[in-house]
Amino acid sequence: MFGYNIRHKRTGVYTKGMLSMNRLMYSDYSAQKDRVILHCDLNNYFASVELLEKPELREKPVIVGGSTENRHGIVLAKNYTAKAFGIMTGESVSNALGKCPSLTILEPHYDKYLSYSRAVREIYKRYTDLVEAMGIDECFLDVTGSGYLFGSGVRIANEIRESVKCETGLTISAGVSFNKIFAKLGSDMKKPDAVTVISRDDFQEKIWNLPANEMLGVGMKTYKKLWYRGIRTIGDIANCDPDRMQTYLGKMGQVLWVYANGYENSPVMQENERCPIKSIGHGTTTTADLDTEREVFDTIIELSEEIGTKLRKNRLKSCGVAVGIRENDLSVREYQMKFAHPTQLTRDVARGAMQVFRDKHVWRCPIRSVTVRAIYISAEDEPEQLTIFDEYAWHGELLRLEKTVDAIREQYGDHSITSGAYLRNKKLNSQRIGFRDHSEIY
Repeated sequence: MFGYNIRHKRTGVYTKGMLSMNRLMYSDYSAQKDRVILHCDLNNYFASVELLEKPELREKPVIVGGSTENRHGIVLAKNYTAKAFGIMTGESVSNALGKCPSLTILEPHYDKYLSYSRAVREIYKRYTDLVEAMGIDECFLDVTGSGYLFGSGVRIANEIRESVKCETGLTISAGVSFNKIFAKLGSDMKKPDAVTVISRDDFQEKIWNLPANEMLGVGMKTYKKLWYRGIRTIGDIANCDPDRMQTYLGKMGQVLWVYANGYENSPVMQENERCPIKSIGHGTTTTADLDTEREVFDTIIELSEEIGTKLRKNRLKSCGVAVGIRENDLSVREYQMKFAHPTQLTRDVARGAMQVFRDKHVWRCPIRSVTVRAIYISAEDEPEQLTIFDEYAWHGELLRLEKTVDAIREQYGDHSITSGAYLRNKKLNSQRIGFRDHSEIY
């Protein structure tokens, strides 16, 4: 941690405080001055990949959607024609059809999306080895040291844009700026197939009048909190006292103040670098609504199987669990608890998840989907304080048993050994949930 002493733009008052080193490094202005950061975003990625093989649909409204039979019927991506009807990513396919009855629905093909994503990243790596993925379709690039070979950031961005279009048939929007936050803002400002520059000289003019939720880190819940306090734009955040922002939003309030003022200076990581894993989670929408506690428990067991496997595979342990519940009226609730000791055991994750569900959930209506996340992650070899009352030898036996199950599945397939809950609960998907889907590691 270190202190700052910055003159407030509106009042002229100098403000003191403390901010985390990895969030704020704006004391070194010379380092910031020379940075050239790109954010490259593939336009309507899933839909664009699908339309490469179906060019006759390009002018028609098209979405990529999940299976309506398995009740995964949400809009994963849409083309610009569908967007003109007000269709939004994340809404149900049935809602989208209500807005546009002539909508064409295409099934997703994740293998193709991964293949094209890798091909595009190879193009990025022609210009720099500092390529940090932000999902399957977005990347940050630090091209600060590439200017001697390839020219300015704008020129590099345009070359990349043309290369992606020629070699893959896809288009990107790119933002060029002096930090990651403003580069991301730039790529969002002009779509599709465009480059936007936000410089240190004109960022206030270009972005301070934008709604606050346009900035990375401001979701709808945060935006509502700011709105009720009269903070509507990015400029309002920048001109608010940072201590007041912390009062409103905790530590994140000061982080947003840093972002809005252009002081963010976190590095772009190399491709082989990874951020520390903060949680491991998986969720599923069942084929029919869950009506009983037993059906919820069966679903939690199946989700916990995958989470436990990933904890052990990544040599991690968890000291808590969170359970997310989506009811059939689409309202969402999340509950969490801490464990007495860190664990890698599937049974501990499942029991903890069920305990917090029983303790905190009030049944109002049937449950549509369940998500389980292992939280408070640490390395498996991190020292732990035990007591004479802990039965840790028995814990070790259970861990060896679950690792043996992992080895059996690795050699003979995911269905070679499974829990009785999967066989008992007919509302679980026919595929073993979590083992074939694209689950999340944060």
